[in-house]
Amino acid sequence: MQTYGWLIYNGGLRSPKYMELNELYAHAAKKLGITLELIANNEIYCFIEAGETIIKTPTASQKPDFILFLDKDIRLAKQLEKLGYRLFNSREVIENCDDKILTFQVLANAGIKMPKTLFSAMLFNGTGSGKADLGFTKMIEETFGYPLVIKEAFGSFGAQVYLIHNREELMAKQKELLYTPHLYQEFIASSKGRDVRIYVVGDQVVASMYRFSDSDFRANISNGASMAPYVPNEAFCQLAIKATKELGADFTGVDLLFGENDEPILCEVNSNAHIKNIYDCTGIDVAEAIFKHILEVLSHA
Repeated sequence: MQTYGWLIYNGGLRSPKYMELNELYAHAAKKLGITLELIANNEIYCFIEAGETIIKTPTASQKPDFILFLDKDIRLAKQLEKLGYRLFNSREVIENCDDKILTFQVLANAGIKMPKTLFSAMLFNGTGSGKADLGFTKMIEETFGYPLVIKEAFGSFGAQVYLIHNREELMAKQKELLYTPHLYQEFIASSKGRDVRIYVVGDQVVASMYRFSDSDFRANISNGASMAPYVPNEAFCQLAIKATKELGADFTGVDLLFGENDEPILCEVNSNAHIKNIYDCTGIDVAEAIFKHILEVLSHA
């Protein structure tokens, strides 16, 4: 009997760029004999009726054997899991990867090398003085010195990551982000403008690429960085695999920095890393590896 699944994507992202990604997955599924239906998250309606969770979707033809969840709608993901659907990745994995603060908390104490990190306090909008706390500013300076990195807890493509050079910039960004969850990190100067993106599926590294920029401290392709095929050494591979396992993920895109001795340092983990750039860079179809993993998991369910 042919395997049938749903790919859930965000209904607000229907530009050619994002729909092309969905079609790449659909093409890979078809090659493996999987029928994959593309469904936007706003095409699935979540109800609580008589105290029970239900969903209604006018677009789906039948109940899926699995769901490839490529969105960050964790409430929908939770609803689906309560109904017994198997999600790849799970709601918990998506939530822990989407929130950079949670990512570092989950991976702490696991022997994974990562930058020194300080989390912002949670404050309610409109409360307090509305100004940066000078005591906290001094602690940040004493902990990290300059330059240092500030990251918003939620963000993509490096757009919410800032390099801070002095107190004036620090206090301005503290005030701007006062009510926005964010974190402070040491700047890994040895990795300025370069990192490695490693794709892990199951417990295997399936593809990787080197990303580099001469004009930006970030190495995001969307910010103008370049990319090249890359063969990571064992240390890079093992760190990426360990981070994936610690998060309980089926697949990830792990971004690693270069330490002073070129040792790997965790930057972040993506639960639904885009697969177009890695395909263009290496010719490796990560989607096919993901579907092979899904079929393997289903065969042992």
